Amino acid sequence: MADSMADSMVASFWGPVTSTTELCEENYARSSYIAEFYNTLSNAPCILLALIGLMNALRQRFEKRFSVLHISNMILSIGSIIFHATLQHVLQQSDETPMVWEILLYLYVLYSPDWHYRSTMPTFLVLYGAAFAVVHFFVRFQVVFKLHYIGLCLLCIPRMYKYYIQTKDLAAKRLAKLWVLTIFLATVCWLVDRIFCKKLSLWVINPQGHAWWHVLMGFNSYFANTFLMFCRAQQRGWEPRIIHLFGFLPYVKIQKSRKRE
Repeated sequence: MADSMADSMVASFWGPVTSTTELCEENYARSSYIAEFYNTLSNAPCILLALIGLMNALRQRFEKRFSVLHISNMILSIGSIIFHATLQHVLQQSDETPMVWEILLYLYVLYSPDWHYRSTMPTFLVLYGAAFAVVHFFVRFQVVFKLHYIGLCLLCIPRMYKYYIQTKDLAAKRLAKLWVLTIFLATVCWLVDRIFCKKLSLWVINPQGHAWWHVLMGFNSYFANTFLMFCRAQQRGWEPRIIHLFGFLPYVKIQKSRKRE
């Protein structure tokens, strides 16, 4: 009896699963300390990409909003790691609330250049984000949370499209297309993982659709950030160019004139 109790404790280091959301991955299958192994580790590329973007933003002295944007991507990934590693109800908000905060930050970056009342928009977004965090902590939305998040994402699309049609640089346009492609593929992976979970669980190898969602959304955020940095550099007259790191990963190279600085 004692041995079976000890085995049970080791098999689930963080205790019984209490989160309202569970993905299609067997719990504690690879480690007694990580509830969802692949869903946890798949956040690592997201952090690395955000770190590369942050270093570029700081090195070339982009506006602080872009540094904060890359940092928010890292915070979201770290929150996702905490949630998927533990599957605890109290830690679920470390994944979901940063998702909303990140989209609010994207709305600011997208719309602030044309916003005439500079203090009104950030004040509203900060208050909105704080209010959501408090309400979500006590109420724990499920379907409403997903619909709310999708609605905020849809608000970003018109301005992204406007920037796309205003941009003549083919390499920058390619970034926008990669943004669309990655979010489409990520959504397909997420839906397949949710809808066909029972069938996928019977396969010899689970394709881990939610883990691929994390990886693809990491690239999606990086492409979006890089495209927005290019568009903002154009607005500031910084002569931006798309350069590729190691011949693969695109980033923005700018040339600030002394007069504009």
